[in-house]
Amino acid sequence: MTAPKQRFLALDVFRGMTICFMIIVNTTGSQFTYSPLEHAHWYGFTPTDLVFPSFLFAVGNAMSFVMSRWDTLSQSQVLAKIFKRTFIIFLCGFLLYWFPFFQYNEAHHLVLSPFSHTRIMGVLQRIALAYCLASLLIYYFKPGTVISISIAILLLYWAVMRMGGDAPDPLSMTGNLGYKIDVWLLGENHMYHGEGIAFDPEGLLGTLPAVVNVTFGYLVGRFLQKKGKTFEGLTQLLLLGFAFIVIAYFWDLGFPISKKLWTSSFVVYTVGLDCIIISAIIYAVDFLGKRQWTRFFTIFGKNPLFIYLVSEVGATILNITHPQPGVDTISWLYTNIFRHAGLYFGSFLFAVSWMLFCWLVGLYLEKKKIYVRV
Repeated sequence: MTAPKQRFLALDVFRGMTICFMIIVNTTGSQFTYSPLEHAHWYGFTPTDLVFPSFLFAVGNAMSFVMSRWDTLSQSQVLAKIFKRTFIIFLCGFLLYWFPFFQYNEAHHLVLSPFSHTRIMGVLQRIALAYCLASLLIYYFKPGTVISISIAILLLYWAVMRMGGDAPDPLSMTGNLGYKIDVWLLGENHMYHGEGIAFDPEGLLGTLPAVVNVTFGYLVGRFLQKKGKTFEGLTQLLLLGFAFIVIAYFWDLGFPISKKLWTSSFVVYTVGLDCIIISAIIYAVDFLGKRQWTRFFTIFGKNPLFIYLVSEVGATILNITHPQPGVDTISWLYTNIFRHAGLYFGSFLFAVSWMLFCWLVGLYLEKKKIYVRV
């Protein structure tokens, strides 16, 4: 844990905004949630659907600022760094789903939670694998080739999902190819069950197009370093973002935008939005010089993965502790405190309060100059 040698303010703000919103949408106080804070049921798009791909985009952005350091390392050293980071992030994600590791059996005896029913894939696991594959592509190929491979991945994913699923709807929840691969390789007990059945929105096949969110983030990061602080550069980035959104709109007609399937149109659409958002941040920070508001988000942006882990582990602890019999801590807090503000607004206030608690953890780390590296 060391202090960073150099920061890129707009990137820290963008990444911090992503983590901030991610905590809010992940920890609402009850089932009464405003629709923009929920994922689209299957097809379509909500603001919440932008959070995860934006984090992957930020991962790629950050890579563009550290890749030059790899030039001084041997191939074996670079690969060791990539695989070590991949393993650590993946392991953190897996342990997060296994946590708290123990549970009570029917005889009310404390036993080890079974590995046979622990989810294998998830948010951090997808980040780890997408980072790994994107890093290898960026390390071994020139930017032009990376662009070509990224486009090929999106087209290939479109083709295999259309051809590999069950007729008449190859993109249905239990009929798509990604679902079949997950059931075959992972097994239903190792998959997400939040949809009422075994279906993993962070499954194996869907991780392939997620790689492109990282590679595009990297390419945009390279572009920003060259032209990002000029009006010409910002104009080009805005036009690129708009072009991606238009492409995604028409692609949606043949391959619908879907976060849960991580469709190719979803990738293009989210990258387009991210280009526009990060352009706006750079304009405000570097062109207008308005930086007073940035500190709140940079607290998140400087320790993103650690603060995310704090939010998830803390929420799990609140869920498994019971101030009253049969009532977990989140439900108790919502019912006795936040619900007085209204069913939906109270749930939102709980989420914001939890986000602010995590921010205080980040503030403590910032004051101590602690930056958790993986």
